[in-house]
Amino acid sequence: MERVAFDDADESTDGPTAAIDRRGLSGPLETDGVAINRYRVPPGEGLPSGLHAHADQEEIFLVIDGTATFETLPGREPDAAGDDPRTGREVTVAAGEAVRFAPGEYQSGDNRGSDDLVALAIGAPRETADVRVPVRCPDCGEADFALDAAGDGLTFRCPDCDAERVPAPCPDCGSDAMTTTLDGDALVAACDDCGAVFDSPPLRD
Repeated sequence: MERVAFDDADESTDGPTAAIDRRGLSGPLETDGVAINRYRVPPGEGLPSGLHAHADQEEIFLVIDGTATFETLPGREPDAAGDDPRTGREVTVAAGEAVRFAPGEYQSGDNRGSDDLVALAIGAPRETADVRVPVRCPDCGEADFALDAAGDGLTFRCPDCDAERVPAPCPDCGSDAMTTTLDGDALVAACDDCGAVFDSPPLRD
């Protein structure tokens, strides 16, 4: 048996902003098959990453305090038509509630309330190696891009044809803080710094 107090766990520094307190509990608890993180998210901030899916992991979020608003988008089958439309939606999860995202289901969460959001994120299996973004490969049109951070910088890699693209900064302000998100129920790329919105994410030539 292992036991840890949330605030005794080491704070992670890989969150989207310094304002978000992320405590990894998997290490102190010595879990083998499940990843557990505790998040404290101030109003106006969000959980790490824009819309993304773990193709090889299911995730559950348990809201302890506050309210989380999740943007959701269904996954897309690799052999579906390249122009298949997907409609996103928002789901509000209050304190004392939980939400599950299946492998391949896109989600992102943020705090649109007036109080801190405190939530546990639980993923199984513990390690996830296949993270997708809802951007269709322009070369083959068969699959959404997988994130590849193994090289010098972040790249998009097609799991079907192996084509690669490098995300470009915001065309309006030059910021690298671009995420995929919903504008109403439509999927767009948005700049976290200047708020510019684009129909598709900018990519380097």
